Amino acid sequence: MKKPIILIAEDEDSNYTVLKMLLEKKLSAEIFRARNGLEAVEITRTNERINLVLMDIKMPVMDGFEATGIIKTERKELPVIAITAYGLSGDEHKALSAGCDDYVSKPIQTNALFEKIKNILNIT
Repeated sequence: MKKPIILIAEDEDSNYTVLKMLLEKKLSAEIFRARNGLEAVEITRTNERINLVLMDIKMPVMDGFEATGIIKTERKELPVIAITAYGLSGDEHKALSAGCDDYVSKPIQTNALFEKIKNILNIT
């Protein structure tokens, strides 16, 4: 596979910066950013090259659950991994019900995240 093209939907600058650095370094990924769920929907509509979305659940304008539902309606094959600070019981089920392909909670365990990304994108 060519280098992955990943949309990070994250409103917090520090969280975005860390994720971006890790993904660029470990996977040589090309990164796009959405600061809210509505932007994430718009970016996936206008950029067919994106092959993975890391979706923060708690964002302004439109939350990650709603954004994922729209994205999955329009691009069923596009994998979405939910990221949330709320490791509450039920959130994983809610994320998967919204159409997310997988789920990680903050603080993110980077090794676990990379394993999930590699599995979803079939990267060896």
